[in-house]
Amino acid sequence: MGKEFLHIFDEWAEQYDASVSGQDPQYADVFERYEEILEAVATRVFGTVIEFGPGTGNLTKRVLMKNVEVIPVEPHDKMRELFAERFAELPVQAGDLIDFTAPQQVNGFISSYVFHHLTDEEKGQALEAYAKLLPPGGKVVFADTAFITEQAKQDQIAKEKARGFTAVAEDLEREYYTTIPILEKLFTEAGFKVTFTQMNDYVWLMDATRGGETA
Repeated sequence: MGKEFLHIFDEWAEQYDASVSGQDPQYADVFERYEEILEAVATRVFGTVIEFGPGTGNLTKRVLMKNVEVIPVEPHDKMRELFAERFAELPVQAGDLIDFTAPQQVNGFISSYVFHHLTDEEKGQALEAYAKLLPPGGKVVFADTAFITEQAKQDQIAKEKARGFTAVAEDLEREYYTTIPILEKLFTEAGFKVTFTQMNDYVWLMDATRGGETA
């Protein structure tokens, strides 16, 4: 359930905001248009949402500005500490994309740069769980790295290796980055109508709405 990657954040936690702001050349392309990506997620949700992997709270801040209630769920101890320093009034759950406690009523699930921590099978399980918790019209809005095809992913890995960006290449080979057709299938099978918008060379915005009659 993605916990096999928690150790990566042991060292990255303190440098996280520097990385997302483009100060790390290896990850500059990954976080290109970062603020726009966060805003795109924040503008698509309403009511009460669960945010997975809030980290230092960059997405959280934007969602709160939209008068949306946020329930943060963070698996990493240090990240929870950093989040608490920034949002002392907002309790943060210790949990992950699958292991979390939902309120009686939830209108959406959000995340940025998190969904790839699950295998494709686990992604499907998670989406099915979210669909059961959401009312018709409820939203899942994720921004994460994905690829049009597996070949496109392999081409990107080769490109990063060629320019000496071994950290990014190793990341792409290690974690569970998947393809748009697979994601579309998983969302659809879980009962969502989903659209995909490419935000940069890596990141896609996944905007999914639970089917069924709205109240």
